[in-house]
Amino acid sequence: MSVNADLQPSQLAKKAVFYYLNKKQLSSLLKKAAPWMKKRQAGVFVTIYAPQKKLRGCIGTFLPTQTNVAQEIINNAIAAAFSDSRFSPITAEEMPCLSFEVSILSPPQPAQTLREFNPQKDGIIVSTADGRRGLLLPGIKGIDSPLQQFLIACQKAGINPEKDSIQLEKFTCQKFC
Repeated sequence: MSVNADLQPSQLAKKAVFYYLNKKQLSSLLKKAAPWMKKRQAGVFVTIYAPQKKLRGCIGTFLPTQTNVAQEIINNAIAAAFSDSRFSPITAEEMPCLSFEVSILSPPQPAQTLREFNPQKDGIIVSTADGRRGLLLPGIKGIDSPLQQFLIACQKAGINPEKDSIQLEKFTCQKFC
């Protein structure tokens, strides 16, 4: 009986950070990713949690920037671990206590009103003509209304919802923990 040894998204994210910390070849890690991740392109967010689901890093792309999902996960995992300006870089000592969540995004679709959003199911992207953009993933604990979701996304982007002309987009995502 053969055992499938392909890495799934959250495993790939954690191994990418481990490899980076230990100066191992990331190209060898890419070969271990599940085949479906090498055949598909999508935006990806990697969220890292310390114990008790305390946020430790989160960085992502809402549209693909790499040749495939596996490479997108590797790049965003390393960025979330070492380049999220809200946190100090992750250390080897804390790695055993961390958990990784990978969100693979659907392509964003235009939305006309907040009534179209379910914050448990739909992510939101708010943007302005001058390039400011804020994104909030779906299913965030404590965010129960589309208005809450909208206001937080606006705040993240420095958008004043009372003064700025705003474009809305929505997306869904597949989460892997």
